[in-house]
Amino acid sequence: MPTVRHPVSLAPAAELAEALGCTLVTLHSKRWTSADKAAPFLPRSVDLVAIDVPEIAQLNLPHETARCLPLKVFPRLQNFPRTDLAAKRNLGLVLSRLLGWSRIMFLDDDITELNPDDVRRASGLLDIHNAVGLHVCGCHDHSMVCHAYRDAGGSQQSFIGGGALVVHAERTRSFFPEIYNDDWFFLLDGDKGLQPAAVTGRVVQYPYDPFRPERARAEEFGDVLAEGIYWLLDQGLPLDRADQKHWTTFLNMRKLFIERVLDMVARDPNLTLAEKGQRSEALRESLGRLRLITPGLCEDYIRAWHADRQTWQGHLDSLPTGLDRTSALSEMTRKGAPALYARHRGQASRPLAADAAPSRATRIDRSCPQITPAPEPAPAGAELAGHLS
Repeated sequence: MPTVRHPVSLAPAAELAEALGCTLVTLHSKRWTSADKAAPFLPRSVDLVAIDVPEIAQLNLPHETARCLPLKVFPRLQNFPRTDLAAKRNLGLVLSRLLGWSRIMFLDDDITELNPDDVRRASGLLDIHNAVGLHVCGCHDHSMVCHAYRDAGGSQQSFIGGGALVVHAERTRSFFPEIYNDDWFFLLDGDKGLQPAAVTGRVVQYPYDPFRPERARAEEFGDVLAEGIYWLLDQGLPLDRADQKHWTTFLNMRKLFIERVLDMVARDPNLTLAEKGQRSEALRESLGRLRLITPGLCEDYIRAWHADRQTWQGHLDSLPTGLDRTSALSEMTRKGAPALYARHRGQASRPLAADAAPSRATRIDRSCPQITPAPEPAPAGAELAGHLS
């Protein structure tokens, strides 16, 4: 569980871990939280591994060539507070490999109303899927542009994402790149398209303000790349068609779409003048960033991302597995860097109880990605070996 909030936000995850009898891993950074603050706050009955995450450069994670590309074009990004969310999620994958865990759950610290039965069903679905998302309700998990579109009356549904995602860690070979929509890239299987994925159950995300101008600027490049790739998949086309011709067409479509949303916001009778002004400003920031995005930059990023996937897979193969917790934690920083500081208690992760009655996963319909529906089995001994968020 990646967290930057006060430890009170960990309470729903702690209750879930206790109900499931599995390990809760919390990954802490920034000013409001730490392993020392979290450990005494959470019930001693919870099997806990609380980790302080240092600067990304100290972590035993491969260097991402793709991350450097947008910084050359958008130097202002260097002044925007970088998130370490993707790095924390990748640490979760690394820790799972080191400990020999197979089924894990990523859970953000702004997710609540967690139902253990939903997670058990999601875990059972990993027999035939690589990833199973829980449908995020409440404040929907959209980009700023899609929030503005939906609020102005557009038809916009949510795709699954890393906020509440159960993953078969041994089977998947993907990683989370350091870019907005990192979870959409994680769900891809290289040029093969979408990994086997499904959705079941529901959770609720806390409300937040999606219309800050700096958020709009920071999201645009990742939103363009992810929407552009999934639009290809929606047309039944392979990812290797993401060439300059494709990006030229898609960037023009993106521009027309944002301009349409601007017009919808201006005409919306349900918004106050202040709300219209805030949303219009954020949308204009997205358009400003979009003008700097070229077809060549998009093609270069996808090419670099493919290379980073190969590097990531080699990194996973180089890691030992089946370690104890202390040994695993020592493997998670680079040679010469200080060891991670962690508080942990307990050692065992118990199997999840299987549901008695099978049900079906729900299909998500959305403008770009489609999730394949599948029967939801309830195999005996379905196991969630670790709970990462």
